[in-house]
Amino acid sequence: MCRGEIAQFVTSAIEERRERFIEISDRIWEFAETRFTEFRSAELLCEALEREGFAVEREVAGLATGFVGSFGAGGPVIAFLGEFDALAGLSQQAGEAAYSPVVPGANGHGCGHNLLGVGSFAAAVAAKEYLREHGLSGTVRYYGCPAEESGSGKTYMTRAGLFADVDAAFCWHPAPMNAVMHVSSLANVLVNFKFAGRSAHAAAAPHLGRSALDAVELMNVGVNYLREHMIPEARVHYAVTNSGGFAPNVVPSEAEVVYSIRAPKSSQVLGLYERIQDIARGAALMTGTSATWRQEGGASNLIPNAALERVMHRYMKEELELPSYTEEEMALAKAIYESLPEEDKRSAAAMVGEKANGLLSRRPLAGFVAPYPEKPGLMSGSTDVSDVSWNVPTAQCVTATWAYATPFHAWQTVAQGKSGYAHKAMLLAGKVMACAGIEALLDPALIAQAKAELAARLAGEAYVCPIPADVMPPRLSRPLAETKA
Repeated sequence: MCRGEIAQFVTSAIEERRERFIEISDRIWEFAETRFTEFRSAELLCEALEREGFAVEREVAGLATGFVGSFGAGGPVIAFLGEFDALAGLSQQAGEAAYSPVVPGANGHGCGHNLLGVGSFAAAVAAKEYLREHGLSGTVRYYGCPAEESGSGKTYMTRAGLFADVDAAFCWHPAPMNAVMHVSSLANVLVNFKFAGRSAHAAAAPHLGRSALDAVELMNVGVNYLREHMIPEARVHYAVTNSGGFAPNVVPSEAEVVYSIRAPKSSQVLGLYERIQDIARGAALMTGTSATWRQEGGASNLIPNAALERVMHRYMKEELELPSYTEEEMALAKAIYESLPEEDKRSAAAMVGEKANGLLSRRPLAGFVAPYPEKPGLMSGSTDVSDVSWNVPTAQCVTATWAYATPFHAWQTVAQGKSGYAHKAMLLAGKVMACAGIEALLDPALIAQAKAELAARLAGEAYVCPIPADVMPPRLSRPLAETKA
């Protein structure tokens, strides 16, 4: 096995299809479909997989927009994980370094998942081509994973056993840097709390009313007081999704709030969840209302895998060529960097150090690969990749799709989603994942080492799906005006 030859093969396979990959990514950017409603994005990817010779199974694990594309037969089985959901309220014109929504209040790809899904697709195509051309046994799979943003599509897929026979999984994420992830993440649950009260005329008969909105507000106050008594790494966020109406002279008879509860371990999340349930009960008692709640999603903490990660890092650092940038691309990146609040720039500087910050603040597209960390870190976000990682050795990389210091989930992220440098970073990620996946296909010892490491990190702890068995993903309707992708 020659890593240089693998890298050369993968590079050729992906570059031959460069314009097609870019076209798909840009169309998904334009669709900007949020969790569980990615109908056009999913179908576009399914059709692209079928054109490349993959057999595609749609609507897997009860997910209307979940699918799996497979090529080959037998083992080993190598998986590439793709996402394609957007975020609400982040509409933004592409290539603009000032806030300028396409449609105010509409959706936008504020986490780069239009790039993520296609980068993983590119990896699957290159690995498939290597498998086919060299007549190897084994299976390459592309997992179309909807609703990563709060919907936990991969958790449902894991619960359904879709990864039971997978030997290694690879994923990536857009970022302002080129690096291989060696981190854990926060486990989380997403829970909807609903309060029911009694409506009444707020002036003529307020004593007859029981305000569900009061209950939501008191619950939120109670949770805010709870923050003092949580572990420092825990996070709790909420959004009022139903305020009970728009008329101030009517006592709201219903109101809802959705909570995202995070902590480093699933057991810690469940402990916080129980305390927050008590707060909901208390808010209901104080207001004479009733409270019900239902968990809608959840993800475990991420289990890193150094055996696979080091292979990814070696290809990114030593075997693959990093992108070069045009003057136009660099001008956009500089304009985006200048648009960022000073606080965001200071936060980024604290993470990369003085030397790197000095370079990147002048030339804000990372032209280097960060060193591979010896010890795993902890990212304060959550990802449903975690649930795959509990069951399959999993490795992830990031590539410089955005200007230095660009925050996730911001209009600046959306603005760069169709840029030339974002496309280059997407294809680089595809090459890194494909090379690592092919090496896993060729080297049984690597897979054995990765599986042994996973077992050691779990130390006998069994996987428990954070989504209860009776909770199913929503089956949302396709928009009436939707046309075929």
